This record gives sequence, C-alpha cells and structure tokens, in this order.
Amino acid sequence: MKLRYIKIAVLFTGVVAMTSCKKTLDINYDPDRLPDTNSPIEQLLTSAQVNLGFEGGSDLYRYTTLIMQQMSGGASQPNQTYEYYRHNITGSDMNNLWSSIHATTLSDLELIIKQGGASPYYTGIAKILKAYEYSLVVDVWGDVPYSQTQQLSGNTSPVYDDDATIYPKLIQLLADAVNEINASSSALTPGNNSVIYTGTWATVKTNWIKLANTLRLRLLLHYSKINPTFCVQQITALVNTAGIQFMASNADNFQMRFYNVANQRNPISAFEVSRPNYLFADARMLSLMGAKNDPRRAFYFTDFPLGSGSYVGVSATALPPAPNNNYSRIHTFLRGPVTTPAVGTNSAVYAGDAPQRMLSYAEYCFIRAEAALMGAPGNAQTFFTDGITASMTEAGVSAANITTYLTANGTLTGTNAQKLQQIIEEKYVALFGVSVEPWTDWRRTGYPSLPLPTNSLTGAIPRTLFYPQSEIDLNPNCPGQKAANLQSPVFWDN
Repeated sequence: MKLRYIKIAVLFTGVVAMTSCKKTLDINYDPDRLPDTNSPIEQLLTSAQVNLGFEGGSDLYRYTTLIMQQMSGGASQPNQTYEYYRHNITGSDMNNLWSSIHATTLSDLELIIKQGGASPYYTGIAKILKAYEYSLVVDVWGDVPYSQTQQLSGNTSPVYDDDATIYPKLIQLLADAVNEINASSSALTPGNNSVIYTGTWATVKTNWIKLANTLRLRLLLHYSKINPTFCVQQITALVNTAGIQFMASNADNFQMRFYNVANQRNPISAFEVSRPNYLFADARMLSLMGAKNDPRRAFYFTDFPLGSGSYVGVSATALPPAPNNNYSRIHTFLRGPVTTPAVGTNSAVYAGDAPQRMLSYAEYCFIRAEAALMGAPGNAQTFFTDGITASMTEAGVSAANITTYLTANGTLTGTNAQKLQQIIEEKYVALFGVSVEPWTDWRRTGYPSLPLPTNSLTGAIPRTLFYPQSEIDLNPNCPGQKAANLQSPVFWDN
C-alpha cells in the first residue's frame, strides 16, 4: 500500500509538469526509444498504471472534451483552453503528451513484456494496457510508429506504420493477454503494486479479462463506418465465443482511483484548482441534458447562479467578448465530494478523489446496443436501458429519478438512424470525463451534431491532431505534418 502512495506522489509531479503547460521537448531525448534499464517489473507496472491514469485526465482529455463541446474554453480568453476550443492546437502542444505516452507508459509496459516472460500475469496486464494506450494513439494521430518502437538502441528513428495495420495487432494482443492471464502459474503475481483493479489476484484476475474483451469490442465497433459488415461479423464471433466474459457491472469499470491527499488528487480536479477559470460547461452538452431534464446535471456541473438549480453553458456560436466566469463548472462526478461549500465569492473545495474513468460498464452497454442495432447478438433496447442505468447509478442518481428518466427518455424509437442517434447521444453524456472516445463516436457516426465555434481556425471540427513538433524535428521517418485544417482522417473514419 505504501508503494502506491509513493509512486503516485512522485509521478504526479512529473505528469503535471509534462501535461499542464506548453513546453518544448528536450531535443536530445528520443521518446520512441525504450530506456536501457532492468527495473523490477513490479515497479514498472505501478509506474505505467499511474501515468496512464494521470494521462486520462490531462491534455488529451482537455483537447477532446473541448473539441466535443462537453466543456468549453470559449469564456477563458486569453487562456490556453480558449485557443484549444477554437481548434488552435499546435504540433508543439503535442510534444509532452507524446513523450508521456511513449517515453513513460509504453516504455514501462514494453519492459514488462520483454522481462516478464516467466510472469505471464504481469505480461498479460502489460499487453492489455499497451493495447489500450496504442488504440488512443492511433485514434488521435492515425499512422504512428508501432512495429519498430521500444527496441532499445536498435532503432531510434522508427518508421510510421499504416494505422489500418495496427488495429488488428492490438486486437490480437488483447487475445494473447487473456491467454497469459489464464496461465496456470506465474513466477510473480501482482498485488498492491497494481493501482487499477486493486486486491488479491484471485479477485481481480477476472476484471482484467473482462477489460481485455470489452476493449476488443470497442476497437471492433470502430470499424462500423468503414466496414460495417466486418464489424458485425467480428463482434458476433467474439460475443458468441464460449465462456467469454465482458464487463457486467460498474464494479468492472476500468479506472484509476485517486485520493484526498496532496499530490494524489484526480488530475481533472487538480487542473480546476490550479487553473480555475479555464474550463466551463458547454451549451451543447447542457442542451442535450436540459432537453431531457437529465438528473446527472446536478452531479456533473455546478448550478449558476449558485443554488438556483439552473445550468449555464458557453455557446460555441455566441462566445462572450471578454473573459467571463458566469457559467457552470465541473462538479462532484469528476472532482469528488465537496469538502468546503462555496460561500460568497469563494469557490467550493473538493476532495479530488473522483476516479479517472477510461472504459466503463456503461460504455460496454452502449457498444452492445449499437452493435445489436447493426445486427450483432443482443437486444438494443435492453442494452440501451442498462447503459443509462449504469451511468446514472455511477453518478449518484437515485433509483426513483432513474425510473422517471427512463420512462420519459429510455425507449428507442424511429428508424435505425434515429435509434443510433439516441444511443450515441446518451453515450456522449455517459462518457463525460473519458478522453478521446466521445470524439471517436462523433467521427464514426456524426452524433451528436456540433456547431462550429464562430472563431474556429480550422473551419471544421478536427478529425485528427497534429503530429508532435518533436517528431517532425527528430524523426526523419515521420511522414510530415498533418493538413492545417486537421481533416486528415484516421483509417476507420474514411
């Protein structure tokens, strides 16, 4: 237990430094090169998991929640989030995020895989986390280094793989991981050094297997736009596999716990403390929730004015002419309970111990609902209802209010296109705080509809992000910078 706190405290300082400010990566350091170390795999697992959790609530979360208009920076001029909201996200902004992903998380995971051959429980977990992390990398940038990365000093300028060739390898990696976790024995067994799915191995082993299989569903669903037939066939085969296990309740959620302790608080909440006027509720998110009198609003956002029961978001098409704080903010769902209520002009103080959510049971239900709508096994209506219920339960909504909401909004109606819109819009609300995936859903389906911010620099909602400037400068095999309008699609978005 002591190890967990030490690692979180140490890594928090490094991650915040890497992900909270615009900085230039040290040009003498190659983030695609795996360090030549022989660190104990027990420590490497802790390091990788902690870094993954902090990444989930840092830059990548902010870029994608702003692009998807769940949160807004439109009232924060001249702060960074104002620029991000109008799609002024540069290659230099990507340097530290890329470094964190490759030089810390993926490097630690690859070392576990290379060094842990006699410990399949460790290598199995490492492969799951590697597949998860790499799926985000592909979903954000498209073509990226894969086959030639993490090769010690053997290759410091990896080629960029076609993104369409990486996805099948990730899906296979997840299948391999399940086999390793199911091994009859392992020289080393994860314990309290694992900060995700904590507990005895006998207790958490099934959680890791459920995560691997649910993540496979997520990746297969991403094919729905480019090849819907393949998508349905593959999901059907996976769902019909004998003995297959998927997430079955909120207890299976893939998330990292945080604590009401200095340097161990949720990064989303920590950002709100260090930069209190950078993020506000977006009018698009609130319009979807307000039209349905969604009870999650009271957990997701502060009301404005305080105590009014009203929720006010920044409109992308009517941005305030100057910095303006008269909007709702992130509330307890992403920040933990209030420890000191707001008084007068003093803001509330939060515990900061909300988990960082990365893949939830609610998401699993919406994946199955969409897949069933396309023709895969299962009942779309049942999974739709279960997804809403899981999301609201997780947020803290009472059973009575869940029933009321489902009675008014919980029935799929209309054409398949209209039902898909209902599923994705509910999923969009349920995945509040999850980086990238709401953006991926929008790129696949077009839902929810998003207005273009009036001052967008790209003239369209981004469909990708720039490569890090450090890659342009250091790696001669980088294919060159993306188009200035950020419309170069990932392979599944064609």
